[in-house]
Amino acid sequence: MKNLLLISNSTNPGEPYLGWPRETIKEFLDSHNVKNVLFIPFAGVTISWDDYETRVANVFKELGFNLKSVHHEKNPIKAVIEAEAIAVGGGNTFCLVNELQKQGLMQAIREKALAGTPYMGWSAGSNVACPTLKTTNDMPITEPVSFNCMNLIPFQINPHYLDAHPEGHGGETREERILEFLAANQQVVVAGLREASYLLVKGDKMILKGRKSLRLFKYNQESVEYAPETDLSFLLS
Repeated sequence: MKNLLLISNSTNPGEPYLGWPRETIKEFLDSHNVKNVLFIPFAGVTISWDDYETRVANVFKELGFNLKSVHHEKNPIKAVIEAEAIAVGGGNTFCLVNELQKQGLMQAIREKALAGTPYMGWSAGSNVACPTLKTTNDMPITEPVSFNCMNLIPFQINPHYLDAHPEGHGGETREERILEFLAANQQVVVAGLREASYLLVKGDKMILKGRKSLRLFKYNQESVEYAPETDLSFLLS
């Protein structure tokens, strides 16, 4: 039975790192009697993996959990197989996918998550739970073997979803980018997951949680807004 915590973003303006979802993270891990978390830092680009580990580990320590990054492991696949829980940090999704594929960890993490090991991700870490990375907001600064991801959920997430069109900006809005994606991928559903929001998956049940509504996009249909606490389990079928 899958146990997933898919968070849109790590930090809101004016808040400490992983500030707004701290209690959510604690409740999620406590509910599964987790003490030790394996961290995946590969989305970090302008921060070293060591520094990224330290930054996240300090937060998790405050919450009562031990966290160690997979990049220290001599056998990363074995570390995934033995993990009590897995946390995948945000950053650049292309770099994250490239490293997961290169080390053979994409499939290993998928199998662990499908077997019920608690999996959490924020931003890029939520993106890779989807079938592909195609709805990321990131630049392709590196080239993975493929865009395929873990397929832990059968729809796409667009993290940090924004409705705004900044004044003076002549480029496409986030909505227009998603509509382009849908024109080329007509059978796929995209969830615009706004900041300070997350999806909690337990088996075949999924609830939208957090402070903001979710915007759901389907090809050639009007988008639909869903309020926090809405049961979105239909998206898993």
